[in-house]
Amino acid sequence: MNYQRDTRKIDPTRGAMLGDNTPNDKNRVEIGPTQLAYQEWEAAGLVLPDLQAMRKYRWERLTQHIVDRGYGGLLMFDPLNIRYATDSTNMQLWNTHNPFRAVLVCADGYMVIWDYKNSPFLSEFNPLVREQRSGADLFYFDRGDKVDVAADKFSNEVRTLIEEHGGNNKRLAVDKIMLHGLRALEAQGFEIMEGEEVTEKSRSIKGPDEILAMRCASVACENAVALMEQAARQGVPKGNMSEDDIWAVLHAENIKRGGEWIETRLLASGPRSNPWFQECGPRIVQNNEIVAFDTDLVGSYGICVDISRTWWIGDAAPRPDMIYAMQHAHEHIMTNMEMLKPGVHMRELSLNTHVLDDQYQKQKYGCLMHGVGLCDEWPLIAYPDHLVDGAYDYHLEAGMVLCVEALVSPEGGDFSIKLEDQVLITETGYENLSKYPFDPRLMGEA
Repeated sequence: MNYQRDTRKIDPTRGAMLGDNTPNDKNRVEIGPTQLAYQEWEAAGLVLPDLQAMRKYRWERLTQHIVDRGYGGLLMFDPLNIRYATDSTNMQLWNTHNPFRAVLVCADGYMVIWDYKNSPFLSEFNPLVREQRSGADLFYFDRGDKVDVAADKFSNEVRTLIEEHGGNNKRLAVDKIMLHGLRALEAQGFEIMEGEEVTEKSRSIKGPDEILAMRCASVACENAVALMEQAARQGVPKGNMSEDDIWAVLHAENIKRGGEWIETRLLASGPRSNPWFQECGPRIVQNNEIVAFDTDLVGSYGICVDISRTWWIGDAAPRPDMIYAMQHAHEHIMTNMEMLKPGVHMRELSLNTHVLDDQYQKQKYGCLMHGVGLCDEWPLIAYPDHLVDGAYDYHLEAGMVLCVEALVSPEGGDFSIKLEDQVLITETGYENLSKYPFDPRLMGEA
């Protein structure tokens, strides 16, 4: 009998297509995992996602959400939303502050991308993208004092497309747009609706192939973290390893596996870990100190793997207060994880949380949990004292993925413990996708 799990395994002799249903062409435009990643996933026994099916799933979700809300279309400028809609990339970080790309998904599913004028070919691998155009660059650096002219032209194109493929429905959802673009669309008669609500809800439920892609990305990330830990444990006792040196290992190993970037610089050592959110820098990490980090890593297949760990590095034993804080943080995320299952109201997660000790309350993390997919996503589960009534009046559903957080940071202290696991909501409960171990010495086990 032939099983799908076998036919979709990695096979270097498979011919024209790779195991993730993408072209076996080293010179292709479409980005993807490296041979190292494929080899590690094969060794781990992972099933690869079918990227063609994943793209279709995302496109269908966006289109259905547009139709369900009675909109004529959805216009996206956020590069992560564009990645979700088209699975194509183009200078992602530069695009975040110089928005030159846009995608319109019409109510009938017709999808058009406006890309950098010299690179329309970057999305041609995806047949769901029906047209490639240019002209959505509506920022001052690129258009100077004639931004309004470019915005008028662009908005006219959007109007024509909605007339043809959106039933001339002028209720248009938009996620993030420059000021001239917004005014030009309104001048065309569009009623601008909340596009982020559409995209965040669409992205919140992961399809089967997105989950397979996330499993692959998780293994790649944790393999990279293991090499970062190995480098830190070997380098720190020598007295010349900085926080940046340690963090650079994660960046390099992420890229080696086809990962894309890291969203933050959240690695800190010793007293710089308290208060949390100091970014890593040139400080030389001392022997017998804590190193804490939050990956915030956009990895293989563009999937975010957002886990946190805290290590004790040195030959002496960590202090008792550090061990207690680590155990308390671990109890916090594991206890809160037990609440996760379909049908649970998000408010219940806030009100029934494991309660941190008083000494950790002031500097606790900004949320209990948050969604994750291509980056940190909707929803955000707040601590009870930060709960805003009605902000997240929804229930958990199977296919959501949540990062469960803990920051145990004594006020006025000289260390913090940062822990975080990435958890899939299943049909019957949850599955913790994070397998990376917790430091046994900080856990009081060694």
